[in-house]
Amino acid sequence: MAGKRILMLVGDFGEDYEIMVPFQALQAVGHRVDAVCPGKKAGEAIATAIHDFEGQQTYSEKRGHNFTLNADFAEAKPEDYDALVIPGGRAPEYLRLNADVIAAVRHFFDANKPVAAICHGAQILAAAGVLSQRTCSAYPACRADVELAGGRYAEIAIDAAQTDGNLVTAPAWPAHPAWIAQFLTVLGTRISH
Repeated sequence: MAGKRILMLVGDFGEDYEIMVPFQALQAVGHRVDAVCPGKKAGEAIATAIHDFEGQQTYSEKRGHNFTLNADFAEAKPEDYDALVIPGGRAPEYLRLNADVIAAVRHFFDANKPVAAICHGAQILAAAGVLSQRTCSAYPACRADVELAGGRYAEIAIDAAQTDGNLVTAPAWPAHPAWIAQFLTVLGTRISH
C-alpha cells in the first residue's frame, strides 16, 4: 500500500509532543506529512510549547523545541491531501481565525477524508462548523467549544481516543498510542508484526 499524503496544521506554541510525535510516527509507517503554518514557508520554524500535568488545576506551559516546517501553507491545496492532522496547544486559538485554515478543514469534512485532532485542536473544528452531531474528544477546557458547535463531547480518559466516522480525537498527548492507532485504522494503514 502506498503511503497517504497528510496535511498537518501547526502554529506557534502548538503543543510540542502533539506536533512532533504524530509528525514522526506517521512518517515512520510510510506516510508523507506536510507540516504547514499560515504566513510561514518551508524551512521556517514555529516555536512549540510543552504542556504538562503537574497537579495544578490546569496544565503548565514551558517553551518547547523549534519545529521546522517542511511545506508552504500558501501552496498546500487540501484537495491534494488524503488526510488532515490538527495538533493542540495554544496555536488553534489563533489558527481558527484564519479563513484559509477554516476552508481547508471544511474540505476534509466535505470530502469525508480522515481527520485527527487532539487537545485544543477541537477549537479549529468548532470554528469550522464541522462538529454538528459529531462525537469529539478534546482537552476538557474545550468541552464548551465542542458543545456550542453542536457536537457531543466525549468525556474519556486522558489516555483514550474517540473515533466518529472519519474523525479521530483525543484529550491530550497521553492518548498518543490510542489516537495514532485509531487514526491509522481510519487511514487504512496496515502494520505487520
